[in-house]
Order: sequence, then C-alpha cells, then structure tokens
Amino acid sequence: DEDPASSFMCLLKKKEELRCLERIVADKKEAFRERLEVIAEQWRDLHARRTLLKAHVERSGRTVQENEMLRNQALKKASKDREENIKKENELLRAKRELEALRKQHQKLCQKLPKYSMFKRYLDDVVEVSPQFRDVEEVVSFYKSLMKSRKELVQTQQLHEEMTEQARVLLDQYRAEKGAEMLQCKNELVQLKQCLDQARSDIAVWEAEWIDIQNRAARKGTKLRAIKRAIHSLFQ
Repeated sequence: DEDPASSFMCLLKKKEELRCLERIVADKKEAFRERLEVIAEQWRDLHARRTLLKAHVERSGRTVQENEMLRNQALKKASKDREENIKKENELLRAKRELEALRKQHQKLCQKLPKYSMFKRYLDDVVEVSPQFRDVEEVVSFYKSLMKSRKELVQTQQLHEEMTEQARVLLDQYRAEKGAEMLQCKNELVQLKQCLDQARSDIAVWEAEWIDIQNRAARKGTKLRAIKRAIHSLFQ
C-alpha cells in the first residue's frame, strides 16, 4: 500500500547511510591500523630499552655484588683480626695473672721456708740413722707410697662397708618380701580352707536337696502312672 517512490527513496537513503558507515568503518580501521603500527613501534622501542636496561642492571648488579663481596670479606677479616687481638689480650692477661699468682706463691713459700727448715734437719737425721734411705727424696717417696697405700686401704674398707650395707639392705628387703609372701600364702590358705568347709556344707545341703528332688520325682511318677491307668480305664 506504500508509495513505490517513497520506498525507493528510503532505500537510496539507507544505501547512502550504509556507504557512509562503510567509509567511517574503513577510516576507523585505517586509523586503528596506524595506531597499531605506532603502538608496535613503541613496543619495539620499549623492548629495546628494556633489554638495554636489563643489561645495565645486570652489570650494575654484578658490580654491586663484587663490591658487597669485597666489603663482606673486609668486614670478616676485620672481625677476625679483632677476635684474634681480643684472644691475645685475654691470653696475655691470663699469663699476667698466673705470673702474679706464682709470684705470690713463691713469696709464701719463701716465708714458710724458715718455718719448715727444722723438718729438713729431721729428715737429714732420718737418712743418717736409716741405712735403707740414701737421701731425703727417698724418704719423701716412701712417705708418699705409704700415704697412697693408706688411701687405697681406706677406700677398700669403705667399699667393703658399702657392699656390706648394700647386702644388709638387700637381705632386709628379701626378708620383708618373703614375709609378705608367706603372710599372703597363709591368708590364701585360710580362705581356701573356708571355701572347702563351705563347699562341704553345701554338698551336704545339695545331697539332701537331691534326695528330696528324687523323692518328689518318685511321687510324681507314681501319680503319673496312676493317672495313666485311670485314663486308660476311662477309655476302655
């Protein structure tokens, strides 16, 4: 029902709009392609810069690592030298203290020497009157051997006393354990005897009960036979 001329004009208008859209799309595609080419060029430039920057960072990193390694080595060497110096100072201080202690001990010994000179004279007299000793050193050595023997004898005696005490404790423990076991056995024996007496009394009771049961069973059997005969008579 529409006017053919109007429809044709609308068709031409739509075609013109379509061509305009196609031109716009083509322009957009061209602009997008150019933009992509610019972005690709920028990306290539950025990638090249990134490669250069990475190489520079790697070179800088190696330099920093080398410097850090040298710095750590220098710090370790300085720390080691400081520890060695402290150790040497401590050793020197300890040697000074030991020397001072030895000096004080020497002074004490020098002060005690006149006091013990009488003992030296006494030892000299012992050597003179004792043919078994040739000098004071043998007397001192003999005294040390006697003291060592005395110490060993005391240790042996203490060990023997300790072993005797341990044996006594073990014997007391054994006696206590065996006494407890014997008491337990006596208690168990008393309980078993009570159980035996109870069982014997129970046997007598059960025997009487059994005889009573047998008697009742016999009476019931007699009644049952009588009932059977009566029933048989009734049937006849």
